[in-house]
Amino acid sequence: MPKRYSTAEVLKALYRAGFRQVSQRGSHIKLTDGEHVVIVPAGRKEIRPGTLNSILNQSGLSKGHFED
Repeated sequence: MPKRYSTAEVLKALYRAGFRQVSQRGSHIKLTDGEHVVIVPAGRKEIRPGTLNSILNQSGLSKGHFED
C-alpha cells in the first residue's frame, strides 16, 4: 500500500519546491511557482494516491523530488 500524505505534508513539500499560495476557494488551495499552477484539497488527513499523482503532474515535480 502506498504511503498517503496529509495536506500539510503536501503543502510543506510544495513550499520547499518554491510554490506560494495564491488563493483559497472553499476546500481547495491554489499554489503557483510562476510557471505551474497546482490545486490542493485543504484540510485532508490523507490525500489519495490518484490525487497526489495529479498534484505531482500539475507541479512538474517527480515523486523522488517530492519525497526529499
